[in-house]
Amino acid sequence: MSIVVTGATGHLGRHVIGQLLEKVPAEQVTAVVRTPEKAADLAAKGVKIAVADYNSPETFDGVLAAGDKVLLISGNEFDKGRPGQHQVVIDAAKAAGVALLAYTSAPGTLTAALADDHRATEKALLASGLPYSLLRNGWYNENYTENLAPVLEHGAVVQAAGDGRVSSASRADYAAAAAAVLTGEGHENTTYELGGDDAWGFADYAAELSKQTGRDIAYNAVSVEAFTGILAGAGLPAPLAAVLAGVDASIEKGELVVSSGDLSRLTGRPATPIAESIAAALKG
Repeated sequence: MSIVVTGATGHLGRHVIGQLLEKVPAEQVTAVVRTPEKAADLAAKGVKIAVADYNSPETFDGVLAAGDKVLLISGNEFDKGRPGQHQVVIDAAKAAGVALLAYTSAPGTLTAALADDHRATEKALLASGLPYSLLRNGWYNENYTENLAPVLEHGAVVQAAGDGRVSSASRADYAAAAAAVLTGEGHENTTYELGGDDAWGFADYAAELSKQTGRDIAYNAVSVEAFTGILAGAGLPAPLAAVLAGVDASIEKGELVVSSGDLSRLTGRPATPIAESIAAALKG
């Protein structure tokens, strides 16, 4: 029996592998990757490497086995038809008879277009009859803290979220929750709404940046249309810019406030506050 992680060399996948290696021997962990060279460091730690691609169903032949616990990390190719990509893994998991298929989804309250692929995948997973765990990850602190350069350059946080609030947490937090589900018992046929302990707004975020940098950072709330244009102007493909701006519209409606407490319960510790992630980003 292996614990299998797809998308293992992505940002979240690497965190999950790291958390798993603190709980189980490396030989019990299989990292599914498209480019084995990127996983050389994982192989050096004793993690098994399987090369497979969501776009090529035949590459999953023999990757999964009966009794495996699998984490399907959602794909990031928004233009490739993600539900179809995820179906490849669901089909392979069903054929193999895995013990659990966990999926990194989006909060159940999220109505933005970003959630459409996740809802379609959830539907397919439930229809498969496989034992499942839906890990409905909220927003990541790093979605904001990893791109501070333009904020600091212009002295402004620009978003289209109005006074909306976000229950964000760090990638490491969500990875710890996934590792807990993959290594624990009793997580079959569960749905977890995952988010940080304290919701914050972008005025709070700008104030925290001001405090930590000693500079005056403002929050400029703009329209969804204007924000879409800003993102596209920064080089994002127009469809992706529209999707991300649509998330801000959902934030304004309160759809990314998660109050379940599931994340800190699964990890056994408080979620990482946005202030801590800001501090880490500024040091880095």
